[in-house]
Amino acid sequence: MSNGVKIAVLGCGRIGRMHARLIARHARAELMSVFDVVPAAAAETAAELGVRAVSSVEDALGEPGVEAVLIATPTNTHVDLIVAAARAGKAVLCEKPIDLSLARALACAAEIKSCRQPIMIGFNRRFDPSFRAVRERAGKGEIGRVEQVIITSRDPSPPPASYVKVSGGLFRDMTIHDFDMARYLAGTIVSVYAAGANLVDPAIKAEGDIDAAMIVLRNADGALVHINNSRRCVYGYDQRIEVFGSEGMLQAGNQYPTSVRHFSAKATEAGDPVQPFFIERYAAAYAAEIDHFLTCVRTGETPLASFADGVEALRIAEAAQKSLETGVPQALS
Repeated sequence: MSNGVKIAVLGCGRIGRMHARLIARHARAELMSVFDVVPAAAAETAAELGVRAVSSVEDALGEPGVEAVLIATPTNTHVDLIVAAARAGKAVLCEKPIDLSLARALACAAEIKSCRQPIMIGFNRRFDPSFRAVRERAGKGEIGRVEQVIITSRDPSPPPASYVKVSGGLFRDMTIHDFDMARYLAGTIVSVYAAGANLVDPAIKAEGDIDAAMIVLRNADGALVHINNSRRCVYGYDQRIEVFGSEGMLQAGNQYPTSVRHFSAKATEAGDPVQPFFIERYAAAYAAEIDHFLTCVRTGETPLASFADGVEALRIAEAAQKSLETGVPQALS
């Protein structure tokens, strides 16, 4: 019998199925069951991975031996599922964001404050080996006092309007990863100023959202953070960070399928396009995220991406939205 952490996965869409596969093949985990409101999605995932598809969240939480749940359902279900799992005594790894409302996230925090099991939010970029190395090396003083951070995050193509309609907007849906990365690299954020535009897809504008943004944040020590986002990037999934300090700079660039370079009369140093999207780009980060979660379940240690981190990223997102609407920088308490 396996001694791995026994986990149920809630949600069998693209990201849920990816997580289920990682859990199923991890030596320290045992995937017990999967659930989705679309039974066919759960059945297909269960058949692929050789586990049981359950018909309800209650069945998943009530299955004997289950110690933890991974939540990869639509955002508007996260709070209720986190609370249900916590009340059932399960550890939780929940995809971002906690909710589209800071008030609901704070209410959730109050509901689960007595929970003794780890509650982790899926800010997978914290587990990217290169991003983590930048943070650790900057933290050791390698580049002196941190003065500027630049975060570039551009999706390969815009999502459908039906997704935009329920996404909560660019800042809560996409930039929330960058807001967390800003905190990860620069610490406490005290102010945010956001500018946005519609440059990519008229359908996004029709839904009342933006598809391009530049945000400037300031940390508690006065350092500046610049985030730039676009919903379209013709050369792939553009993911880069730069930390500039008084004694140097650290960068982590894009990743490519291969390191092959092509030289000809028409091009010099031509290479592959960057990785197509988040599952490919952050494959190592997702695997490390699951591994860290399993360690937290067994040891009880606070996750590197905690529930509190999820709350703070959402707090910045709401402030950024207010700044966008008013044109005025917003202070964060």
